[in-house]
Amino acid sequence: MAGGSAIRGSRVGAGPMGESERGESAPRVFVSYWCSNGHEVRPSFAKEPDIVIPDEWDCPRCGLPAGQDQENPPLPPKNEPYKTHLAYVKERRSDEDGAALLEEALSALRERRGG
Repeated sequence: MAGGSAIRGSRVGAGPMGESERGESAPRVFVSYWCSNGHEVRPSFAKEPDIVIPDEWDCPRCGLPAGQDQENPPLPPKNEPYKTHLAYVKERRSDEDGAALLEEALSALRERRGG
């Protein structure tokens, strides 16, 4: 007896093909979205009475947000530069506040050391 598959000429995942075996596909509606680089993306949505079509869609080519108005696409998001912990502290405290806090901490340290 020769080894091998009992099903010849078939591959993994192969199944019946055609609408009759799979059932009918749902009616679709295609919506166009444009990003600020002029790319168009046309995702399809099932045509149902309670469907909610999003106002924006991410462009698969550049990643920018895309809107349904070709003449006025959404603006690209603002990228905030990375801030260090010190930058955030400096936003909350003035130089005078920092000097007062430093002096207070040094005074406390000197008292603990006895000198």
